[in-house]
Order: sequence, then structure tokens, then C-alpha cells
Amino acid sequence: MWIDSHLHLDAPEFDADREAVVARARAAGVTGMVLPAVAPSNFGAVRTLAHQLGAGYALGIHPLWIRGVGAGALDELQQALRDARDDPHLVAVGEIGLDHFVPGLDRAQQAHLYRAQLKLARDAGLPVLLHVRRSADDLLAGLRRIEVPGGLAHAFNGSTVQAGQFIDLGFALGFGGAMTFERALQIRRLAAEVPPEALALETDAPDIPPHWLYRTAAERVRPAPEAEGPGSPQGRNEPAELPRIGAVLATLRGLSVEAVRDLTAANVRRVLPRLDGALAVRSAIVGE
Repeated sequence: MWIDSHLHLDAPEFDADREAVVARARAAGVTGMVLPAVAPSNFGAVRTLAHQLGAGYALGIHPLWIRGVGAGALDELQQALRDARDDPHLVAVGEIGLDHFVPGLDRAQQAHLYRAQLKLARDAGLPVLLHVRRSADDLLAGLRRIEVPGGLAHAFNGSTVQAGQFIDLGFALGFGGAMTFERALQIRRLAAEVPPEALALETDAPDIPPHWLYRTAAERVRPAPEAEGPGSPQGRNEPAELPRIGAVLATLRGLSVEAVRDLTAANVRRVLPRLDGALAVRSAIVGE
């Protein structure tokens, strides 16, 4: 079983063909998925999809969405976590974290929401799915003050030292499409060198596509199809790409593709232990 540990299947990019996207993923062997929310406005959507697909889901407030949430967002999250405490599909609090790359975001507000959501995760006994973008040290500082039962550092691109600190706190590191680019030297070095128990695979679909979904230089200057936006340099990512991304990791590690599939799936199940409940529900539904 391949497990895509982070994808936004509820995104509007999939509205026209979501069932076909899921069918392609299943055909490629991607039978485990984790669907994080980004704000109270999509809590219901990710929960519904997770139940339909036998997937795991997470509830949280993404740092890039803080401008659009109201003053009661944390209360909504707390209530949603309480309502879902017996739901085997709820596996984590997420996507939460800090983004120090995008300009114009209120860092104080981000920090407040991050710490508050760590406390909710701690109180619920849930791991977290972390958004890490030029913010690893501040995220680690929060984790040292507010202990949670580990989780996943999504799209990790920090230093070797930072990677080790996340691992020591019970986190696996998410590697995806960015790892497939030969010039992504730091990410590829991390993917090759971190302890095997730290490796997790993700697509972040529809975002962070692997290199083979990018257009050629000539195509980038021509208008793209309307669905992809004018002049978009990339195609839509989807969970069916995960095995091919995994093959890149296998090459970097000197392992077989099957070994990477089994290793990364086991790691995700270890750091998100409630995912086994969601997968068991799916197996019962489809008769696996």
C-alpha cells in the first residue's frame, strides 16, 4: 500500500473529475490518504471525503488562511475536534504551522494560532500536520513548550540539524514533488540521509507537482488551458503520481521501490496511529 500523507483532495481543482482522480490513485496502488483541512470552512468537506474514501483527515487552521478566518475560528476547531473525538477517520490536527515566506502575513497572529492549535492537539492527544516554510526554528520552539504526540513535517526543506530535532520530537518528514528536481540539492540530500524511520511520502495535490508535470520552456510563454490559469508553468498534481515520486526516493536511498512503499507507509502509520482505524474501515467496505 502506498500512503499519500498529505493531499488536498477537496480543492476546487478537482471539482470536475474528483472520482476519476481517486480511481487513478487506486489503480496506482495509492490506497491510503490523509486529507488536511485549512480552515473551518472546509472542515465538513474533508471529513465527508475521508468517510467516503476510507481515508484519514485532519482539522486545523493553515497559516496562509488566517486572513479569512473569523475571531471564533479556534472555538470552531475546538468544537469540531470534540465532535469527532470518536471518529476513526480523524488522525491529526492540521494543517497548522508558520509561514515566513509569503509576504504580508501577520507573524504575531500566526504564532498565536499555532500555539493555540498545539494546545488543542495536546489536549485531544492527537499528532499534528505542520506547514514548514522558512519557519522550522520557530515551529520547534513551540513544540518544545507545548508537547504533542509527534506528527508529520509537511514538505520539509530545513537543515540537517533541524531535521534531527523534528525527528527527536517524534515527527516524520514529508517528501514529495520538490524532491524530483535534480537542482533541489538540499531536499534530495535530506531524503537520502535522514534515518529511514523519518521518511514519509506526500503529493500535496493539487500543488507541488513533480518535475515531469511541468511544461517546457516554450509552453510556459503560451496561454495555458483556462482550468490551469493563464500561463501556468505547471500541471495539476494528483495522488496517482505518488509511486513515481516514491521511485525517485528509492533511487536516492539505493532501495527497491517496494521497500520504499512499505517503509514510508509504515512510518506514516506509526506517527499517525489513528490512521489504522480509517484504513480498517476502508478495508471492510471494499472487502480487502
